[in-house]
Amino acid sequence: MAVHRLLVGLVLLFALAACVTPEQQHATQAPGTTTTTRHTVSPTTATTLTTSPTITTTSSSPTATTPPPAKPAWVVGAKPLPLGPDGFGQVLPTPPELVNRSLPTKDLLPPPADGRYAATVTPVPADVLRRSTWQPGCPVKQTDLRYLTMSFWGFDGRPHTGEMIVNARVAENVTTVFRDMYAARFPLEEMRVTALPELSLAPTGDGNNTTAFVCRPTRGATTWSAHAYGLAVDVNPFCNPYRKGKLVLPELASSYVDRADRRPGMVFPGDVVIGGFGRIGWTWGGTWDSPKDLQHFSATGQ
Repeated sequence: MAVHRLLVGLVLLFALAACVTPEQQHATQAPGTTTTTRHTVSPTTATTLTTSPTITTTSSSPTATTPPPAKPAWVVGAKPLPLGPDGFGQVLPTPPELVNRSLPTKDLLPPPADGRYAATVTPVPADVLRRSTWQPGCPVKQTDLRYLTMSFWGFDGRPHTGEMIVNARVAENVTTVFRDMYAARFPLEEMRVTALPELSLAPTGDGNNTTAFVCRPTRGATTWSAHAYGLAVDVNPFCNPYRKGKLVLPELASSYVDRADRRPGMVFPGDVVIGGFGRIGWTWGGTWDSPKDLQHFSATGQ
């Protein structure tokens, strides 16, 4: 009987020991002893502790950190105008976005690295000639043209580098005019070589490219324009429109016909633009009676 009771006691003792958890064993462990028991965290608990969905969403959400890109106020050349009986686009009121024109410049060439005026004069590269309006029937040989790069200030208040094709005999003089314009921070929106397809595109009436060589006849005539020889420059055409009777070119620039409302990019007697071209012996179309060509500067007087 005593043996039987001893066996029952031992069984109960082992059963109680099996019910003790690792935490209870650790809590009751004798001082000075060590344990090999490891506390692990379940995968669910680990995810909750280290990759909280709330924290991850807040820190990496594009909406929270990156604003959506701003849409441009006006896209130049996007909306063709209905044609009038004269073949030009209909002259319409200036859109509100262009009344005080100040569109940013798209860089086609690297801007001046140090912010200082820089200019180059070289023969026209073959790839530039191919994308220009020059053709074998033009009144000037390609070897008589020069390719210019010149620094200019944009309406965005930043320095940029533009390009232009002019007649070789006026190339150096033209760079001095734009040097003075740069020093005075006279703003230009765009300065690039006019491409041949542009001559046959439907008019949009919103161009503002400062350019020189364009192989085309004089407006409304069959004789070659001074531009076809590389002997004329148009400066900010939208801000300084061409006028003849009711015709305004560009067709959406009618608000700039009012010269009493002075805005950046407009040219006026006595300013750095007219003074600069005057010093190299060029005439300004703004002095003509009809047409009144405010954008036009010419070495030939035409």
